[in-house]
Amino acid sequence: MNRVHITKLILWMITGFAVAVGITRFLYGLGATTNLTDATPWGLWIGFDVMAGVALAGGGFVITAIVYIMRREEFHPIVKPAVLTAFLGYLAVIASLLVDLGLPWNIWHMMVFWNPHSPLFEVGWCVMLYTTVLLLEFSPVPLEKVSRYAKIRNFLLKFRFPLVMLGIMLSTLHQSSLGSLFLIMPFKLYPLWYSNILPIQFFISAVALGLMMVALESLVSSYLYRRPAEYHLIAKLGKTVVWVLLIYFIIKMTDIVISDKQELLFNGSWESILFITEILIAIIIPMIIFSTRRFRNNPAGQWIGSILVVSGMVFNRINVGGLTMLRATGDSYFPSWMELSVSAGVISAAILIFLFAIEKFHVWETPPRDPEAEPHKLPRFDTASQTWLGIPAVAGRTKYTLIFILSFALGLALIPSPNIRSRGISLAPVAPARGGDTLFIDGNRDLYGVSFNHIRHIEQNGNKKSCIICHHMNIPLDKQSGCYHCHRMMYESYDAFGHEWHSHKSGANLACGKCHLEGQEKNAISAKKCDQCHIDLIPPGALITIEQYNAPAYVDAMHILCVKCHREKVPSLPEKPNLARCTACHESIPPDYLKDTEGNHNVNTKNNRPYFNRVMLPGLK
Repeated sequence: MNRVHITKLILWMITGFAVAVGITRFLYGLGATTNLTDATPWGLWIGFDVMAGVALAGGGFVITAIVYIMRREEFHPIVKPAVLTAFLGYLAVIASLLVDLGLPWNIWHMMVFWNPHSPLFEVGWCVMLYTTVLLLEFSPVPLEKVSRYAKIRNFLLKFRFPLVMLGIMLSTLHQSSLGSLFLIMPFKLYPLWYSNILPIQFFISAVALGLMMVALESLVSSYLYRRPAEYHLIAKLGKTVVWVLLIYFIIKMTDIVISDKQELLFNGSWESILFITEILIAIIIPMIIFSTRRFRNNPAGQWIGSILVVSGMVFNRINVGGLTMLRATGDSYFPSWMELSVSAGVISAAILIFLFAIEKFHVWETPPRDPEAEPHKLPRFDTASQTWLGIPAVAGRTKYTLIFILSFALGLALIPSPNIRSRGISLAPVAPARGGDTLFIDGNRDLYGVSFNHIRHIEQNGNKKSCIICHHMNIPLDKQSGCYHCHRMMYESYDAFGHEWHSHKSGANLACGKCHLEGQEKNAISAKKCDQCHIDLIPPGALITIEQYNAPAYVDAMHILCVKCHREKVPSLPEKPNLARCTACHESIPPDYLKDTEGNHNVNTKNNRPYFNRVMLPGLK
């Protein structure tokens, strides 16, 4: 077997394994296949597949800029492979994102429900548009084999330069905006990685990674197909990447010094070791290799240097994407083997498509020849079975299909059986708020809640007349019922009426005719209104109209009521412009009953922003 054949067999095996896990993920949800938690919602699939994947595809805009903007024609032989690699990289990112999203069928929402203030909105649109641009850039290559599409190909070639310019602009925008995503996490991301100029750092590192990814792709494909590598071009890319890495290193270290974080570099923590390792792998060692002519022009040096830059920058994306947040969240996370298999499978599928493209289309100046695919070779029989599988192309498809099916079956067999038994949504019953004049609203008792000054809200909204703003319905024999009486589930709606209780003999034991008129269909529309019997059910002047007695989830009810009222008050309270934002309520310090035996609040504070410490409150359930 030749190198290409063995490589394809391995790639098809990995892909089959990943497809089995991917199907399980879509059938039974994220929990069946990942070690992600609410505290660590971004793991390998975001840090590696998406963030690193976008950066790995940076070679497309870097090489096209070098050739078409800087007019360096000597790099023209690697333009097509670079664009193809970038296009497949973005397809891999999109596929990985669909696997990672909790509700992947809602991915189209950003196209309709715009949020221009969100960096993620900008990233999503740029990725979508740039993928389209890459498709249009690469389309002339496969279209040249079909004469009837010649007009389309010629049309695309006429607009190559505008497409290149548009691609460079879009890629520049979202490569930097990926860093903007983490600007809102100053208290989660470890200080050595957090910076106000993260967008600039992300863009520069993407340029370095893109250059070396193109070099590594050239080296690997040349090795597989036994063709001369573009060593002279890779040496020039290496010479360029030295300056890019130097700029990146100076900006990164200057920012650390200006931010007074240098003492964290050598404090002996695992984060400091992680940071130093990242700097050595991604910057220092590659700079030494590519700045030395002897190493830069040596194939072994090119292999080592390009691998170090690629792996180091990917390591950086994984660190920023979640690994260095574990100290702040107090969580522990290591990707499951199923997460690893999906990531490997997405990459394997992209490589298989790349190999198919360079074999079938004019991606290289000289198309490669796969010895196993030569149709005129004499039949070669398997020494064990003496069976001929057909011409090499047919034999290859047979073996690839077989290894895919076997690995797919093995992947399904290895998935733990408890993971593929859907248990549905875990119910979270609501508990009443605790406290007196100041309430601590913590419906699911997870020790993360909101401190609500009950007395102050009464005084600011009309004293006793204000009760009906929140207490819009009372259960029978009660006055000013608490929210938890009807909104009994944290995240699901609840039947506040209780039809079964009203009709069952162990409950109200009411006959159907008490509520439903004879001769009419028995449903909620034809039934009597509850306040016809329970005259005190709706307090006079209640601002919320009850159309049905299926109470919304506790979280939804609180947010709808509180946020709506806060938005109405913002114009009359110009000194509180953030009143309707989440942080207006969710940064509250717990009330006195959460103090320890010495009278101290069981909260930690980072930069004057409190957050609850679960470990210090083991007794509260």
